[in-house]
Formats: sequence, structure tokens, C-alpha cells
Amino acid sequence: MNRLLTTIFAGALSLAALAQTDAVQSARPDFVDAVISMTAPSFPDRSVSIAKTGAKQGKLSTAAIQKAIDRMSAQGGGTVIVPAGEWLSGRLMLKSNVNLHLDEGATLEFTGDLKDYLPLVDSRYEGADVKSLGAMIYANGAENIAVTGKGHLKAPSRECEITGNIDTGLSVTAEKNIESGAARAASMDKIYMPTFIGPVNCHGILIEDVTLDGSIFWNIAPVYCENIIIRGVTVNSHGHPRTDGIDIDSSVNALIENTTLDCGDDCFTLKAGRGEEAVELGRPTQNVVIRNCRVKRGVGGITVGTETAGFIRNVYAENVVMENPRMPLYFKTRRPRGGGAENIWIRDVKVVRTPGPAIQMDMLGSPSWMGELAERLPARPVGKVTPRFSDIHVDNFEVGECRIFIQAKGLPEIPVENMTITNAKSKNKNIKLQDVGTIEITFAD
Repeated sequence: MNRLLTTIFAGALSLAALAQTDAVQSARPDFVDAVISMTAPSFPDRSVSIAKTGAKQGKLSTAAIQKAIDRMSAQGGGTVIVPAGEWLSGRLMLKSNVNLHLDEGATLEFTGDLKDYLPLVDSRYEGADVKSLGAMIYANGAENIAVTGKGHLKAPSRECEITGNIDTGLSVTAEKNIESGAARAASMDKIYMPTFIGPVNCHGILIEDVTLDGSIFWNIAPVYCENIIIRGVTVNSHGHPRTDGIDIDSSVNALIENTTLDCGDDCFTLKAGRGEEAVELGRPTQNVVIRNCRVKRGVGGITVGTETAGFIRNVYAENVVMENPRMPLYFKTRRPRGGGAENIWIRDVKVVRTPGPAIQMDMLGSPSWMGELAERLPARPVGKVTPRFSDIHVDNFEVGECRIFIQAKGLPEIPVENMTITNAKSKNKNIKLQDVGTIEITFAD
């Protein structure tokens, strides 16, 4: 059988198939209640203002702010207060049991100078583990940490020293160099970009109420973390390329709620490393709940991939409004990425308009990055780094304007399997499928 198109449409579904689909969609996955009942980090009733440790408005105050963080952690924990005003810093190292709190009216701006992000630290760059600048707010191995408050975090100018020396993305060749160890350490003439907030190997994280403005790279990107709560956050990075909103990367137990993203790249994003090394490491992203959120603009609204090596599973999203993302639901990986995604549940999503497909699935990528691996044929042998997508369920998906309802390109060697789309509402019902196995689609109108 030609696997380019195997689809079951509403009019052709049997009553038994419909009943089975309804049963699948009505059951809420078991992991959801555990995630939404997680307890947020709490802190001793102890605080210090950065002004008390020597920070001065309008002057570089990295050392003074770090002194306040270190002091609170050494005393057993507490809150470091950034009071109203304009403050300037380089990279900050958040420590265990410390809440970095930005009062309303506070703006903490970060410099764009390379020297302010040294020494290089353990991090992950587009799914590859490297030594890099890390993050503007960084933590490694910390427990019970937070960034909270009604204040703003402000990124440096796009014309800063960091962006003038950036690596522009990892091609297949660069990926192989990293896996061999040849490209792990950043150099001053070719660097890996820092994320905005980027904890690594941390447990118990709260990011609440803050606004992130003008990021130069990914905004919030926990890696190898556990028990993450992100709520009430606003991200404003539209117009800036490669500025993902939230990337949950090889991390488990994450709750994202009441958050608004306006991004220059993907918005709510799930990742798990890339290539053979990450497959062997086997660190998945799993047990993620996204609810009561808004997407203004961006590339993918809810995005799974492209880095999928450790596997992405048990993702539940509900009650998300999207104003104008390029691809509201975006599933993507590449032949050498490995792993894949399964048990993805998306419900009650309303899209006002989108210039692209309402649902986009792409497992091939472009020749400019993937070379001949972006060609559909010949089918490649299935091996350690062959990704697979299965068990994806979308229910009550309402789309205002779109160019095409669903456009999907799977792999001929492992087609996408068991995808259901139920109670969909869209004036445009055009569908284009390639190597996707069986998809059940029912439209409510």
C-alpha cells in the first residue's frame, strides 16, 4: 500500500471507531493530577535588598547581586529583593533555597559583553551538551529556587558583543562534531548563545509573574530538571529570531499555567536532546501540563521537538488561546535526532488565525540543514537514531483562519501512528499527509 496517504475521515468512520475515539479523548491521563498538585518552592522569612549589598542603579552590579544570593543561600535560604528601579547585571548564579524577587517597577537588565558570562559552564545548546555561556540567570545542581515578582527582566541589545559572535545553529556536521567532543567548548569567536533563565540539574523550580523582554535566545529553558512550576509569566520577544518562549528539555514534572508568550520562534516547546549520545543518555521530557495560557505570535504555538532523542511523553495541554502563530500545533524531528514522542494530549485549543497549517508535522527538515537526509526516499534503515511519533490526541481544536488544516510529513521507514483529531472546527478542511500511517479525523461542523 502507498503510505503517502492513509486517512479515516468523519464520514467514513464506523460507529465503533467513533466510540473508541471518544473513550480515548474523554479520559484524562493519570499523570495530570500529580503534576497540577505539585507544591511550589517556599522560602524562609528572611530577605535582603540588592541595594544593601552594594548594587547601584545604572551601574554594573553583578558582584553585589551575587553577594546577596550567596548570603541568603549560606544562611539557609530566603528572598533577594530587586527593588523598583533600573539595575544592570551580568550572569547570576542562583543558589539553593533562594528566591530572586523583582518588585513591581524593577527592571533587571543584562549586559551583552562576553566577559560578564565567564567562566564557561555546563549547559545544553539546541539539544547538545556543551560548555557555554549558560544563561543570564543560571543554576546548576540547586534545589528549591525561584525567580518571582511583577518586575521585568531585560535582555541586552541585539547588536551586543554576544550576538556578534554567535553560532547560528547546529547542522548535521556540527552535531557530529559535538558528539565527537570536537565542538563542546565555546570559543570567543564562535559561541553558543545564553538562554535567559536556564537552570541545569535542578529540583524544585518556581518562575512566577515576571516579564521577560527582548531576549536574544531562548527565554526559559530548564535542562535535566525536576518539579518545575511556571505561572503568570509574560514573554515579549517577537521580532527577534530564535527566541523560543519556554523549552522544557529532558526534564520531568512541569506545570505551565496562566502564561502569555509573544515570541520570535516556538512558544510552548518540549525537547529531549539530539543524536546518538542523547539517545544513550536516555533523559526524557515527561509529565508536562500546559493550561490556561495564551500565544500571541510565534512559529509553533505548542511544539514537540525538534530535539527528541531522550523521548518526549506524557504531555497534556488544555485551554490555550492562540492569536496568530505560524503553526499552532507543531510536531517535528529529524532522521538523526533519535527518540521521538508519544502520549501527547491537546484539548480545548482555540486559534484565531494562522498563516500556515493549523497542524504541522515535519520529520524530514530542510536540505540546507539536513542535506540528503531531508529527502523522503530512499527509506533509511531503522536504527538507534530513527525517531518515532505515536499516540497523539487532539480534541476540541477550533481554528478561525488557516491556509491548510493539517500538513504532515512522516518518515517512510517509521510512519506516524495512532493520531486522533476529534471535534475539530475549521472552515478550511484541506489535508495533506505523507507517511503518517492512520489518522482519525472528525470535524464537529
